[in-house]
Amino acid sequence: MAQILFLTQVMPYPLDAGPKVRQYHMLRHLAKDHQVTLVAFTRADDPPEALEHLRGICSAVHTVPMHRSLWRNIRAAAKGLLTGLPVIVTRDEAGEMTTTLRQLTGKVAFDLVHADQLSMASWGELAARMRKHHRPRTLLDEHNAVYLLVRRMAETESNHFRRAAMAREARAFARYEADMCRSFDALLTVTEEDRQHLLSLFPPGEQEQLEKKFTVVPICVDPEQVAPIVHHNGEAPTILHLGTMFWPPNVNGVLWFAQHVLPLIHDQVPEARFVVMGKNPPAEVQSLASDPRIQVTGYVDDPAPYLALADVFIVPLHAGGGMRVKILDAWLWELPIVSTPIGAEGIEVQDGSNILIANDAPAFARATLRLLTDPILNEQVRIEGRSWVQAKYAWQTAYQRVNQVYADLLGRAENHD
Repeated sequence: MAQILFLTQVMPYPLDAGPKVRQYHMLRHLAKDHQVTLVAFTRADDPPEALEHLRGICSAVHTVPMHRSLWRNIRAAAKGLLTGLPVIVTRDEAGEMTTTLRQLTGKVAFDLVHADQLSMASWGELAARMRKHHRPRTLLDEHNAVYLLVRRMAETESNHFRRAAMAREARAFARYEADMCRSFDALLTVTEEDRQHLLSLFPPGEQEQLEKKFTVVPICVDPEQVAPIVHHNGEAPTILHLGTMFWPPNVNGVLWFAQHVLPLIHDQVPEARFVVMGKNPPAEVQSLASDPRIQVTGYVDDPAPYLALADVFIVPLHAGGGMRVKILDAWLWELPIVSTPIGAEGIEVQDGSNILIANDAPAFARATLRLLTDPILNEQVRIEGRSWVQAKYAWQTAYQRVNQVYADLLGRAENHD
């Protein structure tokens, strides 16, 4: 049984965001065989019960408050420009995290440091360096190729200043991400596409050397704990979007759907409702509710009533990376899905059976209308989706491949000692 230091940029509970789903089930898996110490940044709105819940899984849990302010953003931008580092990385520097890691590594001889997401890579490096004797092995769970996500956001940004800033950030992330891939002993990605995108950062000779560091482990869910949602017919056909609404790709996707797809749907089904559910919607999304057929809810503690009324669940993304956990969740809930190709990227799907894939506005409208007007197809996609996620994306099965990564790393550590 090894001593594991597990670092996260968010509290891995409750499961209201994709990264948390990955972190939470990874913790559950690792804690079966190892002593896991979790160190997580926290926000003011994290529920107090989350800490107690995670203490029931981990050997120990330590938290560090995340501080954000305009001054910190300005300072981070200046440091990023001077050093060439991504601004998002310099923004999260925190003396309290350094102190916490120094205290922990001084008391516990950790065998392995597991940094979750690129945002925690520098902290993982720091924690490993703090142990001058018995230096732990290091693993970085990349989730996805961050530089590509930012590059795609830049390509779809209409504001010239923001596009230039995002393009600069994408280049900074590419350099930083390459450095972290070289530094860590092992790397996880959630999709084969992300593995290939990260390897493309290196010349062919170095790709061959680094390739053996990578293991693809998809984000997984727990079908045993999530029952299908019983569908109820509402007063009007309902299209649902669920996602964090301060994430720019979600905002752009919702606006694209409302402006370019929904009018085509209303030509055929004028009474159709569009419900946008998710935390912190910006003003341009809130303004959509001026149409009485569009509802913007903000964060909802219990989404079940909205899920039960959903006739179609949409994923209208045109930028992003990794896997969209919302698709796995919708399959668990037995909701019929329409997604763009990028929205479903990295997930094994069967177009026309457990999901409908459509890229441009007319095709997306046609796919949505098919599910709104064909109850037999709607029911088929619901049932096939649930069966598919049970077979392909249950954490109890898929995360077994992490065992071999850990065995290799810990075996190397013993040989080194």
